[in-house]
Amino acid sequence: MPGIKALVGLSFTGAIGLTFLMLGCALEQYSNYWPLFVLIFYVISPIPHFIAKRASSDSDAASSACRELAYFFTTGIVVSAFGLPVILARILVIKWGACGLVMAGNAVIFFTIFGFFFVFGNNDDFSWDQW
Repeated sequence: MPGIKALVGLSFTGAIGLTFLMLGCALEQYSNYWPLFVLIFYVISPIPHFIAKRASSDSDAASSACRELAYFFTTGIVVSAFGLPVILARILVIKWGACGLVMAGNAVIFFTIFGFFFVFGNNDDFSWDQW
């Protein structure tokens, strides 16, 4: 049952993050949908972790070069997701209020992604390896 509660909590925080993103795009004073490009970063941010987990599953070392490279790529993706709204606001494609809402949505969504890996990343009774 704790897994179900964690999943419900993570889905709730993910919905809050997406609400901030949609508010930054759809409010009448902003009405510009360019910030939706950060959705690409949400999708590709876990990919390096999955690749590194699959590639380094044979070794039980606490740290490996593959895992460190995955952390590096994931950090670059997350920083890019926070940088895109700032760049768009700086060149006056979106307004600064929309940038703030998108940044708040980014923080919540990436916290949710991190929480997912924290809760479901352990190799205890529940594992995604069975899929």
